[in-house]
Amino acid sequence: MSEPKEEPPSTLVALLKLVIFTVLVPGSVTFWLPRWIYRSTFHWSAIERGSTASIGTPLIGLGIAGYLWCALDFAFRGRGTPAPIDPPKVLVVRGLYRYVRNPMYVSVLTVLLGESVLLHSWALARYAGICFIGFFVFVLAYEEPVLREKFGDSYREYCRTVPRWLPRLQRRV
Repeated sequence: MSEPKEEPPSTLVALLKLVIFTVLVPGSVTFWLPRWIYRSTFHWSAIERGSTASIGTPLIGLGIAGYLWCALDFAFRGRGTPAPIDPPKVLVVRGLYRYVRNPMYVSVLTVLLGESVLLHSWALARYAGICFIGFFVFVLAYEEPVLREKFGDSYREYCRTVPRWLPRLQRRV
């Protein structure tokens, strides 16, 4: 007798888990911690200075859109969340994952860089750099070994063909 197949979570459950994770983790990294870092020197007028709003705001929007796209792919294609306690059951290699292996991290970093530009803050730019180092170490030390173990040759092939952080300018034929 074969084991019953695991049913994917309902749409509502998948969205609820995704919202909770998003508020707790990327929300803390991109909103609460930057707000705490920037709190002593924040002035709303900083947002209106020169052309930085025309650069920072689109970066923030692009980062948020990229994160949401990837998170929804995780929830509905991968049948899990970005959280290590509820990882995807299926390797997600579609959407932005066709171009770079870590688009969620890249998206969060894009938000942080947009905030640092928008608010003219070197402190937030340094914080983004520290986040990148943390993401890099986490990916190398935890995520990639776990994914190699879980998905085997399909993940190894994915790593061989898709770059970790920056997309290739030209796709291979």
